[in-house]
Amino acid sequence: MGRGPSIEARKNAVDAQRGKIFTKIIREIGVAARAGGGDPSGNPRLRVAVDKGLSVNMTKDVIERAIKKATGELEGVVYEEIRYEGYAPGGVAVIVDCLTDNKVRTVADVRHAFGKFGGNLGTDGSVSFMFRKVGVLSFAAGASEDQVTELAIDAGADDVVVYDDGAIDVVTAPDVFATVKAAMEAGGLKADIAEVTMRADNDIAVSGETAQQVIKLLRWLEDMDDVQSVYSNADLGEDAYA
Repeated sequence: MGRGPSIEARKNAVDAQRGKIFTKIIREIGVAARAGGGDPSGNPRLRVAVDKGLSVNMTKDVIERAIKKATGELEGVVYEEIRYEGYAPGGVAVIVDCLTDNKVRTVADVRHAFGKFGGNLGTDGSVSFMFRKVGVLSFAAGASEDQVTELAIDAGADDVVVYDDGAIDVVTAPDVFATVKAAMEAGGLKADIAEVTMRADNDIAVSGETAQQVIKLLRWLEDMDDVQSVYSNADLGEDAYA
């Protein structure tokens, strides 16, 4: 029987993944600050990005340096926001949001990924109409449904979804996400996951080999340096955990 990876190898892998997460958040902080100013209290998008950084133990110095680079106080790279849309196997719609300093490189990498796993890159607007932008605060099973619902609705949330396993999602409009999140935390409820994301109006069920190809494509895209977020309308069922 072969030995598993050494402790050092596992640590290096964790550090590398942590580095990717930091890089993506730093880019998001920079773009948000450049677009809406460097004060999180007056820039909801920046506040969400900063909160995400703090949640993964990013230091305040790193966050402040990213903001200063974006607002011109320090020299830094300018990143451009680009969205790519396409289809994975099985007719699954995929949205890929990128922050890049080289559009030529990024579109080539994204197109290669789609082709590699049996999908195809589409044109602007080809799948985005199937999705809507929302804020989501997710609570694991065990949270009080009544307390979550009362705080969420009072704070301006659009919907509260309770799943069969007891998990709860609070859904908000993007522009009130930060307000709802702050109100719920003030009431003693901290979400396990809190993000502004894209949700499909209808999912497409895929299974077997098709599902595995979809999973490989989504994971490949998510691992790309220029990619910030990947959204799809795939209902992968148990294949997602295979």
